[in-house]
Amino acid sequence: MAADGLERIDAWFAALGWQAADFQRQAWQAFRAGRSGLIHASTGSGKTLAAWLGPVSLALEQDRVQSGLRVLWITPLRALASDTAGHLQQSVDALGLEWKVEIRTGDTSASVRARQQRKLPQALVTTPESLSVLLSYRNAEEQFAGLDAVIVDEWHELLGSKRGVQLQLCLAWLRARRPELPVWGLSATLGNLEEALSVLLGEGAEPGERVAGASGKELTVRGLCPPSIDRFPWAGHLGLSQLEGVLTYLEQAQTSLLFTNTRSQAELWFEAIARTRMDWITDIGLHHGSIDRGLRKRLEDGLREGRFRCVVCTSSLDLGVDFSPVDRVVQVGSPKGIARLMQRAGRSGHRPGAASEILCVPSHAFELVEIAAARRAWNAGRVESRRPLRLCLDVLAQHLVTLAAGPGFRPDAALAEARSTHAFADLTPEMFDWCLVFITRGGPVLEHYPQFQRVIETEDGLYRVDDVGIARRHRMAIGTITSDAQMQVRFMKGGSLGSIEETFIARLNPGDVFLFSGRALELIRVRDLIAYVRPAASRRQHVPRWYGGRLPLSSELADSVLQILQEVETGEYADTEVAAVAPVLELQKAQSALPAPDRLLIERCRSREGEHLFVYPFAGRLAHEGLAAVLAWRLGQQVPATFALSVNDYGLELLSSARLPELDEAAWRALLAPERLLDDVLEALNASELARRQFRDIARISGLVFQGYPGRSKTDRQLQASTGLLYDTLQRYDPQHRLLDQARREVLEEQLDIRRLREVLERAAAQHLRVMSLERFSPLGFPLWVERQRSRLSTEDWRQRVQRMLESLERNASKRRKRA
Repeated sequence: MAADGLERIDAWFAALGWQAADFQRQAWQAFRAGRSGLIHASTGSGKTLAAWLGPVSLALEQDRVQSGLRVLWITPLRALASDTAGHLQQSVDALGLEWKVEIRTGDTSASVRARQQRKLPQALVTTPESLSVLLSYRNAEEQFAGLDAVIVDEWHELLGSKRGVQLQLCLAWLRARRPELPVWGLSATLGNLEEALSVLLGEGAEPGERVAGASGKELTVRGLCPPSIDRFPWAGHLGLSQLEGVLTYLEQAQTSLLFTNTRSQAELWFEAIARTRMDWITDIGLHHGSIDRGLRKRLEDGLREGRFRCVVCTSSLDLGVDFSPVDRVVQVGSPKGIARLMQRAGRSGHRPGAASEILCVPSHAFELVEIAAARRAWNAGRVESRRPLRLCLDVLAQHLVTLAAGPGFRPDAALAEARSTHAFADLTPEMFDWCLVFITRGGPVLEHYPQFQRVIETEDGLYRVDDVGIARRHRMAIGTITSDAQMQVRFMKGGSLGSIEETFIARLNPGDVFLFSGRALELIRVRDLIAYVRPAASRRQHVPRWYGGRLPLSSELADSVLQILQEVETGEYADTEVAAVAPVLELQKAQSALPAPDRLLIERCRSREGEHLFVYPFAGRLAHEGLAAVLAWRLGQQVPATFALSVNDYGLELLSSARLPELDEAAWRALLAPERLLDDVLEALNASELARRQFRDIARISGLVFQGYPGRSKTDRQLQASTGLLYDTLQRYDPQHRLLDQARREVLEEQLDIRRLREVLERAAAQHLRVMSLERFSPLGFPLWVERQRSRLSTEDWRQRVQRMLESLERNASKRRKRA
């Protein structure tokens, strides 16, 4: 018998000068006892080895090397796969275990995929999508017959998405064939740990092991306070004005990451740094998801080797990759969530026992309060939860076709597997039968069209895909990640720079200049979903806007902000960042009032535009969009009026050119009543059109539409036309179609955040309403007015209008101060 595996691991650690942490030993012992579980520890604390060395320790005790797949490692981002596989391979090589660790993602070459299809390595690092692809081959049961462990990295990133639902179904299939299969998840920042563990292990599973890492990691979070602050702040204007302070901070470090919330911000900050510090030009990099993969890979390698002074990035570098040389992190703009801030802070000092530090750069003055609130919430142990999804029938339909293309499935077994997941625990036999009809005949409306008949039932009751072409197209469409159609950006003389959403390029004309991949580019022409460009000398440029750029303020962070504002009401400024924004907060108190956990602030004033109503629930942009529409609808029932709406994370504005009735507290109570919320939301918004757009993604995931072959993908307009026709047909002839119902439900839950909106109204019913009549905009109301100006078409530069309004408000505030 080979030597004890844990003893060999201890010897390896000792040779490196390491000592195993208590949580690592707890995880190893739990795995060796056949348990499943969740490892929750801070970034850089050693979670990877805590999960990996459990199965490795047992393999070290085998008399001979076992062939075939033993450990399946799931990662949420294929960009992390190479780095992860390298670390895993280094450890087994050092321990003398003859295991091969390989990668299987969408980036894996065709030759490697073909070899893996014949025989998998002992350890495979893959994504949920590529795991589904593996299940779509006839030999899937043989490939996974010897599987000893599944490890899901960054489980919190998958938990609240359809990718998490997809993975739950795959795990259920694996467990049905390996009932004692240990499954372990890794997570760094998560509020609902017990629920996350339960979802990972499935319905009816034995209780899992929760392994918590050491909680003493030193973390410093501070805001960069500008030398002066406008008393009427507005979003976006403050960020780049602090460039010199950021550069001073970066100069004190060898390697840094500068995070932005959007790709647009990343482009602007990269250009500003490169323009200001020409001597850094070869030492800085730009990294976000739209940049060409080859360019990103070269940058990641250079960052790992310490060749970059600073990399400007988005969430593309949030997760998993171990950049130990990084010693400082900058966050531009509010992180909008506590977990996101701590995840990014953990990129510095990314090793056990090292301290982490993050400098937060506000894009407007109020974000200084958010920074202080995030630090407080983290110190109090409050972190956002991720809500798992339920009954996503589009994902279930895709999974069933995947199994049918592979080894096939029998309905009773497939139903039992689905119901063993958290996502489909409430799946009824009627719902499952509907899915069977959907994948075999297309349903009562589509059954006359052969392209919707993808799966057949054989004589022995096995459901299979017997058409090679259907199976090939299905494998190409596997996955749940959807976005606007992407257009490649290429130089006229060759060379890819990455991709931009088609909707952005569609707004440009040949000759227009835009900023992308850190370069000023002139659009030459668009052909076959490729935007051909050349370097531009002009500095007048557009900046691409990506749909995924709007991050709503989390409820945990919002609650912490309101708590600070309540302290400010009594004159307490306990945080440096809050003290820096005191002139703004004191002016808000003098002209109006401050919101608080038990107080909802409502403001009303008139201007040349009409009557303005401002409400400040501090519930995040998505909930405010729905609330603004509901309030406008309810007011419109009392007086004929047309409203212009504006929202941000703090509140909403309703503007009417018509004179509105007097609104006392009773009237506001009625407007904010939670009763009939759903009905009024559906009346106030074009819910049918919103559902139509949501149906496009559902139709793609479920297989109703095919996006096209590589290099010949359908445009966003073509997909919308195809799915729009399907939506209208089903709406007319099969209005109870379950995917239509799912589209409506997802619009309410995801786009409008109906649950949080209902919580706002229920909380308002118990709050004191502070209704203020003002002469001019308050500091809280001004940024909402600015937000509306940005979205309006005008022959006048909107920034000039903002500046004139700002000067007017400052003069008015000065007069009030002199009178006082």
